[in-house]
Amino acid sequence: MIEAKNLTKIYGRFIATENVSFHIGKGEVACFLGPNGAGKSTTMKMLTGFLAPTSGSALIAGYDMCRERIDGARRLGYLPENGPLYPDMTPESLLKFFAELRRVPPKERRNRINDVVELCELQSVFRRPLGRLSRGYRQRVGMAQALLHDPDVVILDEPTAGLDPNQIQHVRDAIKRIGQTKTILLSTHILQEVRAVASRVVFISDGRIVFDGSVDQFGKTTDDFDQKFKELTSKRVERYLPVKKATE
Repeated sequence: MIEAKNLTKIYGRFIATENVSFHIGKGEVACFLGPNGAGKSTTMKMLTGFLAPTSGSALIAGYDMCRERIDGARRLGYLPENGPLYPDMTPESLLKFFAELRRVPPKERRNRINDVVELCELQSVFRRPLGRLSRGYRQRVGMAQALLHDPDVVILDEPTAGLDPNQIQHVRDAIKRIGQTKTILLSTHILQEVRAVASRVVFISDGRIVFDGSVDQFGKTTDDFDQKFKELTSKRVERYLPVKKATE
């Protein structure tokens, strides 16, 4: 359902990602793990078609996100880090707006809105302005709009960043519920997130995939996770292309 094939992104001389390859099967919940600046968000943007790779390809449900982005987007729900919301709108008006943008059939819109409001537990704030909601509730509204068109694949970039412990638990619970019927790729640098929501770990460091396996293979305890994280990030690699010498 999600496939990265040798995804490489270069800015000038800086190598943001290099030959990133992995695939996530139907019904899997996978954590895309790595330190800050490792290339997680860049990879996410290429997978979702928001950023064109320098080389390589990204496929969602079999659709190439460079050549068939519209078809792929119909199967994809994406929540970027700090996803933009309109502060003067309510969850109700925002979801109605996105239902129209996503071309959800008019007869299905009310049921789809009710479904995502229940899934993300937004009943108590449904008609309150987004600008007055906590960050945790805004994240849940963002997740609701990403799920509104009933996608097969959901990609979440740092969905619990900046939340307090109670808000984190609410978002994790929502992810678990979504994962019962969807394929999910969740970007994070928080180790506790991994065992809480996922069964698979894809680890990126310095723009390269350095681990791809089950959560149990990554570690069984918090100490194991810490040790593995340190081990996978201990060897730094060069991320700049060599300077070309001027020819005489």
